[in-house]
Amino acid sequence: MALRVIDFGSKEYQQMVDLRNQILRKPLGLSFNEEDLAREKDDILIGCFDDAVLEGCCLLTKTAPKEVRLRQMAVRSGLQGKGIGRALMQFAENVAYDFGYRKISMHARKTAVGFYEKLGYTATGDEFLEVSIPHFLMEKEL
Repeated sequence: MALRVIDFGSKEYQQMVDLRNQILRKPLGLSFNEEDLAREKDDILIGCFDDAVLEGCCLLTKTAPKEVRLRQMAVRSGLQGKGIGRALMQFAENVAYDFGYRKISMHARKTAVGFYEKLGYTATGDEFLEVSIPHFLMEKEL
């Protein structure tokens, strides 16, 4: 398992878009458009690879001078529960810290709250709907 920051527009980035589309978008009847993807140009793009095959990914978007928002966390079907998500989160936290960020927030799907709580994240506020799915705002100080 190799974790690394991905360059926007690279072939690894295209794998990331494809995986996120398959895991996060298609099941909801959604897809990416060029404007969605163009907004990711300045994000920190993170992937977990087995050789050259992307197994999981996430991205970090700056929301304040010392804060980033984790978005688009996805692990390939059949590989969930094998530690890829945990490894991605630990790597993302380290990268965020190295870039000077001291807090990570996210809109976590209700079904994933327990996973993030095990990693030290705290749900704040009430449940809300995003893309027709229940979510919670979660945060962690780095």
